[in-house]
Formats: sequence, C-alpha cells, structure tokens
Amino acid sequence: MRRPPPVPGRFVSGLLAVVLAAAVAVLGAAPPAAAHGTLAMSTPAVGATVGEPLATVQLYFTERVADNAYFAVTAPNGGRVDNGWTHGSPAPLDKPVREYLLVDGKFEPREYATGFPAVVKLAHLPAAGQYTVSYLSVASDGEPVRGTMSFRYTGRVTAAPQGWRAPTAGPDPALVAAAEQHATSGHGAPQSSNGPATPAASPAAPGAASVAAAPVEAEDTGGSGWPGVVAVVVVVVVAAAGVVAWRWRAARAGGPGPTPRWPWARPRPAGRAARRAPAARAAGRRKPAGPTPRPAARGGGPRRGPVAPGEASEDPPANGPRLGDRGLALLVGGLVVALVAGFGLGRVGAGDGRAATAAVGGSPATGRPVAAGDGHQHAPGAGAHTHPGDGDPAQAQVTGTTVSAGGYTLKPVTRSQPAGVDADYRFRIVGVDGQPETRFAVVHDKPLHLVVVGRDLGGYQHLHPTMAADGTWSVPLALERAGGYRVYADFATTAADGTARPLVLGVDHQVPGAHTPAPLPAAAPRATTGPFEVEMVGAPTVGATVPLSFRVGRAGGPAPTLERYLGAYGHLVVVREGDLGYVHVHPDQELVDGAPRFWLTAPGPSRYRAFFDFQVDGKVHTAEFTLDLG
Repeated sequence: MRRPPPVPGRFVSGLLAVVLAAAVAVLGAAPPAAAHGTLAMSTPAVGATVGEPLATVQLYFTERVADNAYFAVTAPNGGRVDNGWTHGSPAPLDKPVREYLLVDGKFEPREYATGFPAVVKLAHLPAAGQYTVSYLSVASDGEPVRGTMSFRYTGRVTAAPQGWRAPTAGPDPALVAAAEQHATSGHGAPQSSNGPATPAASPAAPGAASVAAAPVEAEDTGGSGWPGVVAVVVVVVVAAAGVVAWRWRAARAGGPGPTPRWPWARPRPAGRAARRAPAARAAGRRKPAGPTPRPAARGGGPRRGPVAPGEASEDPPANGPRLGDRGLALLVGGLVVALVAGFGLGRVGAGDGRAATAAVGGSPATGRPVAAGDGHQHAPGAGAHTHPGDGDPAQAQVTGTTVSAGGYTLKPVTRSQPAGVDADYRFRIVGVDGQPETRFAVVHDKPLHLVVVGRDLGGYQHLHPTMAADGTWSVPLALERAGGYRVYADFATTAADGTARPLVLGVDHQVPGAHTPAPLPAAAPRATTGPFEVEMVGAPTVGATVPLSFRVGRAGGPAPTLERYLGAYGHLVVVREGDLGYVHVHPDQELVDGAPRFWLTAPGPSRYRAFFDFQVDGKVHTAEFTLDLG
C-alpha cells in the first residue's frame, strides 16, 4: 500500500505565515481612538477609598488645561464642595501614556511621561460616600477635554470654612461653546469620563491603542474593513487545506489524481533514506530478476511502478518534517485558534464604532466599561445618550428632533387620534430602500421603546410596541388631552455583521380639539408620584458631566426596595423645551449609596423636563422634575 506523501514543512510554514500576516493586518487595521490632553492619573486614584480627610484633589493631564477650565466636586449629598483650583507643577506620571493625534489624515501615537496637574481645593467633606470630580477644558488643538473621576471617602466629617458658600456657577460659556463647536465639527469628540487614560504598554509598541478616551458618538463609517480581511483569510486557508486534503486522499487511495509533487522539493537523501542509500546502490549493481523499474520522475518526485529487490521503497524525498494525521489535526486546530484569536482581538482593538453609543467608555468609579444592555450599551458615567446620524451640530447632545436619521425613517400609519380614546398606534421603521426594517437588537429587555411627550412637556408615556412579521409595530395609545405630541422611537437595528446601531427618531402626533398648554412647573429637587417622594440629588450643569441621584422614599413609612426595571434600577428621559430634543440616560448598574445614579451632560441653556422611571413591587412609577438651565 502506498504511503501518503508528507506535507512539507515549507508548505506548513507558508500557510501559517499567511494566517499570521492576515492576523497582523486584522489587528493593525483597527483605527485608534483620537484623544488629546486626557486625564492620565489622579490623587486620589480613580475608584480609590480614602480614610483620611483631604484638602485637595489633583488631576494630572497630558497637557496643561486651559486657564478657564471648569472643575466641580460633588459630595454624596449632591452639594458642591470645591473651593477653586490652581495649576500645579508638572510631575512624572506613574506610567507613560500614549495618545493618538490626527495628523494629515492619519493617527500618530505620542508618548507622554509628564503630567500637568490641576489642583482642585476641597472646602470640606460633609459625609462619607462617593465624591465625584467633573472637569471641562479644551486642549491646545481645540479637542474638548470632558469627563469625571470618582473616589470613596470613609473618614470623619469635616466642617466648612467660616463664611464659605457652595459654588453655583457653571463653566465659562465661551469654554462650553468652544468645546461643543470643536466636538461637532467632525474633527474631534468630547472625551471619556472614565478616569485616567490607560498607560501605554510599552514605548516600543506604537501599534497598541492605549487610550481610555472614547468618542461621545462613534460614526458608522463601516469600520476598518477587518471583517473582510478575515473572510479572505478564511477562504484562502480553506482552499489551501482542500488542495492538501485532495492530494493526500488521492495518494492514500492510489486512485486517480496527479502524483503528489511539491514544486519546491529538492531530492536529497535524509534520515533513513540516507542510511539505506549505500545498500541500495550495492543492490543496484546486481541484475534484478524482475522487471526493470522505471526511472524516477524529473524534479525529484517519487517513482511509480515496481520496486527493485533490495532498493529503497517509494518514500518520497525528505524535504522537511513529516506531518501525520495527528499533526494535521494539530495544524488545522492551530489555524482555527489563530483565526478566532485574531477575530476576537480585532474586535477588542477596533471597538467597532458602529455599536458604540455611550458618551464615554466606562464607570467614573472604576474606569471599567459596563454595558447596561445587549447591543445598545450605556456605560455608567455615559452622560447624555446620543446617537449617530442626527446631523445638525446644534443638536449634538439631543436626538429625536428629526423623523429620519442614519438611513432610517419613522413612518406612522396615522398622524392623529381622538382625545380620550384607546387607539392602536401603528408605524414602521423604513430603510433607504423603502422596505420596513425587521432586524432589531434587544436593548433593555425590549427591541424598541416608544416614548410619547406632549409639546408642553406633559402627558409622558413609556410604551413597548410589538412588531408583526411585515415590520409593522403597534401599541395601544390613549391621549387624554387635545394638542400636539412628540412620539420617539428609541431602538437599535442589527447589521449583517451582528453589530447594533442605536437611533432615536421623532415624529409629531396630533389630538384634535381645543388645547390650552399647561405651564411648566417650577424647578424643584423633589417630586411626588403615588405614595412615593423622590428627591433629585445633584445639579445639572450645561456642558459638564455631573452625577444625578434619585432617592426614593415613602411618605410616613420605610424606604421602598427598588427593583430592576428593563434591566436597570431606573431610566431617565430628559426632553428640552421648544424643539423637544430627547436625551435618554441610563444609570450605574448598581445602586450608589442606596440610590440610582445617572450621569447627565446638559445639552445647552434651556428648560427641560426630566422623567425618572422606577419600579417597586412590580409596578412602574414616574417622577417628573423641571430643570431650569436657562
């Protein structure tokens, strides 16, 4: 029986080289995140627990912050305890930090080993718990530097200085305007709120993206094309493996098919064949009794036909290590592992901006990214919930002001209904081809969230429609008052590669009849809903990311136990007066000091209505607040 030919080592090496080169291409194709002037380290460190009173918090950036930079320190009770700030002396960073700057259309890495501190003074420490430092500045190239860092204090309470008053001023309007203008110009984006940038792994590794900052909103540009590279590599490897298998089986079965011959093979005695060569030559001097063997094929290939007595068998020339069945299995397994690893690392490195919608990449308390839902991710500290495709730079932080965005259009079946009547509100999400979209990602337990708000910011409803097979959504909708309403479809479509792209589309809806707009209630930190009293702790600030906590109590009774609603301990929808711009914010995954905590970046000077949804004993309640940031 003819022995199968060995798979030469050069062939194996070449195949592995193809896979390795493709993996390098896949990993190298991931564009780094742009960042400049980022927070590199802090004292205390992000997420640290401090047991002794502090007089200052020092934030070290990779370049000197602007002279009109904004810093605010929020105590666990929601009040500010900062008492001004000053520039500190530059100091070495614990570890070098790499940032990527866009130069002539290309991202170029730069290493920073020196930190430029901003020293924020603390007036006092009124309580134990989580303290948050919010900051806003503009880098030397105009990039916005915006974010937060948090630490936990467990020490004794300290008193405020005599005559001190908590600051109430927000950022310099010129600073906010500069940051927003640059962030929406297509050149840059507000930076992360997840604390210091990740230190560079090594100054000698220029290809490693080690920046913690992430865009507020990753544009859907189609990515770097690495999925296509992976597909090409898979095709090449499968084709090569198929050729090898075909030749192998043909030789093993002795059936039809070309003689296994490797064009790079050079006939030379090696190993056992070399040891048997003298004996074979001696046997060749004796006239064999059998038929004369045919000469070896040119090029050193194995000979066919009978073997002369005493002559070496038809072992092919040894041109490298032999690969048996076990070796072949190991080879195939190694290729699979290499491809899977390259695919996974490529996704980690690329971050796939098509699925990134959170304003920042991680929790201010821990610096770790946290997802609040499948596909549609909102990291704690995410600030305003923003989506690609809304276009107008003036609407950078709000969505839902247009009926079309990101290639999709919200098309309701009807645009009006009678007052006080349950009507079946039906609509479709239509793509650029005019066909209804039917692939939606499940986000916070639902494939689509429908929010309805009156033009006077009353009549809030949060609904969950169902979709028919033809892509038509429907949900019962009752509107008691005549007037105009805004209907928001908050959803994420699923692309062919499995990534989710979140969008918010808005459309007007009318209830005919005499309408008298209800005046917007005055701003107040407390609201009542059913048997519960809800206190909003924190001060929303235009242009800066600040924490907002909602403490739920029960009048004349113990505090209720909050339950997860749609995957979180609460949901916050903020709608702007006038254009009805929509902001959707999600909280930290766990309660912070016993309350849901959100991170809000107010889009601009205006009045807003905030709707806080929470669940107790299986029932959802909504507390409403007016935010006056005019």
